[in-house]
Amino acid sequence: VAAQQEAAVRSASRVAGRDRLEREQEALKEELARARGSAESVSARAAQLERQAALLTRAADTARVAEDTAQRLKDADARLADAAFRAGFDTPADAAAALLDDAAHRELQRRLDAWQSEDSAVRAVLAEADTTDAARRPPADLAAAERAAADADRCLREASSARDAAARCCAELDRLSAHATASVRRLAPLREEHTRVARLASLAAGTSADNERRMRLESYVLAARLEQVAAAATARLLRMSSGRYTLVHSDDRTGRGRSGLGLHVVDAWTGRERDTATLSGGETFFASLALALGLADVVTDEAGGVRLDTLFIDEGFGSLDDQTLDEVLDVLDALRERDRSVGIVSHVADLRRRIHAQLEVVKGRSGSVLRQRGAG
Repeated sequence: VAAQQEAAVRSASRVAGRDRLEREQEALKEELARARGSAESVSARAAQLERQAALLTRAADTARVAEDTAQRLKDADARLADAAFRAGFDTPADAAAALLDDAAHRELQRRLDAWQSEDSAVRAVLAEADTTDAARRPPADLAAAERAAADADRCLREASSARDAAARCCAELDRLSAHATASVRRLAPLREEHTRVARLASLAAGTSADNERRMRLESYVLAARLEQVAAAATARLLRMSSGRYTLVHSDDRTGRGRSGLGLHVVDAWTGRERDTATLSGGETFFASLALALGLADVVTDEAGGVRLDTLFIDEGFGSLDDQTLDEVLDVLDALRERDRSVGIVSHVADLRRRIHAQLEVVKGRSGSVLRQRGAG
């Protein structure tokens, strides 16, 4: 039982630990779910954030390139117009027509081609759907985008750490579960042994369903002795009751639904067996006296012939009628004839006339006085 209780405590502790780890696992799963958002997984969410950051970066770079290119073009046109004006030409074209030679033309053509190529590249970039969509949006907040990228990177690192911690928790849970399973298997033989012992204990205690009469083991043992006492008491009860009553052992259920140590009286006048509680006061007295004498006989027989030489009877004689009193005194006289001493404590006047050897207690103002009367 102690081993079972200790195993139960360990099992409850491990179950509580497993529940705690399961709650931690659920919390980590919820944290992963928040980090994942609407994506299918944390990796997908991280990839989504990385793509958004890349698009924002490309849009910012494209916007900066276009802005720088336009500014350079504007600056170049301004310098060209200013130079043509200082040279006396109304327009840069007039100055170019007047001054360009082949080499300068080739150089200018090269520069123009380069500008056109750059312009085409810029226009191609501006014509892209992502760039067009970005152009329709408000100007990008580069600082906010960088902060968002940093937050996303931090969330990714935290999610990765949480995933690793959850994996470690799962491994520990698997280990604990295997350990708990092994412990339960080791507990099975002890549980079977406890079941046998508990079944035997409940059977002996009279609480088992297999014990139909709910009789305790000690009651079962004492019942056999009670049958002997009832048989020995019946021999005297028949004489006291003029052959009317016989005591028998009963295993009917009594208080709290138990049985084993009951006594019934068989009434020869009616031929029925009934409870001893139905006897009158006088009948109860001499039935009890018969049981006491029967018990003394059984003890004498079981103790290797050791005799119970003295018996004291306190009161009860006042409830007997004259005939019954005579029969009871005859039984007591028979005991005295077998060298047994019987002492009677009573206030019944008729007993004082029938019993010669007496110790009388006389009350007085200064106290009680013990006086011996008669002889014998």
